[in-house]
Amino acid sequence: MKINLLATGVLLSAALLGNSLKAQTISKDELLFLTSEWKGERFKDGRPKISDALIERAKNVGIEEAWTVLRNEGYNNQFEGGWKTVNDNPVVGRAVTAMFMPTRPDIEKNIKARGTKQGQKGNTNAWPIDVLTKGDVYVADGMGKIKAGTLIGDNLGNSIFSKTGAGVIFDGSARDLTGLAKIEGFNAYVRDFDPSYLDEVVLMGLNTPIRIGHAVVLPGDLVISDREGVLFIPAHMAEKVIATAEFIGLRDKFGQAMLKAGTYTTGEIDSQWTPAIKDAFIKWLDKNPGEMKMTRAQLDAFMEKRTW
Repeated sequence: MKINLLATGVLLSAALLGNSLKAQTISKDELLFLTSEWKGERFKDGRPKISDALIERAKNVGIEEAWTVLRNEGYNNQFEGGWKTVNDNPVVGRAVTAMFMPTRPDIEKNIKARGTKQGQKGNTNAWPIDVLTKGDVYVADGMGKIKAGTLIGDNLGNSIFSKTGAGVIFDGSARDLTGLAKIEGFNAYVRDFDPSYLDEVVLMGLNTPIRIGHAVVLPGDLVISDREGVLFIPAHMAEKVIATAEFIGLRDKFGQAMLKAGTYTTGEIDSQWTPAIKDAFIKWLDKNPGEMKMTRAQLDAFMEKRTW
């Protein structure tokens, strides 16, 4: 009886492992461990699921403000610059990570054979696209490879955008720039563009920790970007980063409005605020309710902690 139970357990574990491999190459337990600071909702595979509402708010957050918040919390390896882009619009969303390596015949044969059994089709660079959902950003470590390192062309680009409504971040290259540029709303941050086809590259990790240049990226990280580069915000830090950046933005808008109106001097705005200026700030917010995205409780907490 013990042998039968053991055999059943082994078969069940194998079945569960086989299913999980469609979504990731590390176990769900390992992903939960690596992202244990996140206490919110998750996808079935364990990836943190930052809310759609928070992603929308993140679209208005500046890189500098968000970077400063992360630095103050000890997250010093989350930004990467030096990109070329398809269009000017930012790419914002939850990270789906992929790690590519130079191919080796025995490894690629086994990976593709396993993928075929699991229903995967085509080259391995298309496999991450199968797990994408609305609001995701496909983030890939492509080893910085340019020639024969083109992870997508316009066909895959269209597929990605139809699934996510966002774009991609590739430490590698892309092809079909003209076709990609025609996808309205899509953008890609890549190292360069090249007409070659992807070659001598195989997917070694899906929804696993990766490195993008100087940055560390985990599945579910919040991706924000602008012309300066890309910032990867740990999921558990997303709301704090966004709320703090929004507060800084509100403070700056108020200050600029007061300076233009001549109500206060530059020295008064740039120095520690007096109670009168703080009161004026609150009244300004009451008259401009559309400016504030954070809750009033969050605002009150910021006002209490700030010493300027």
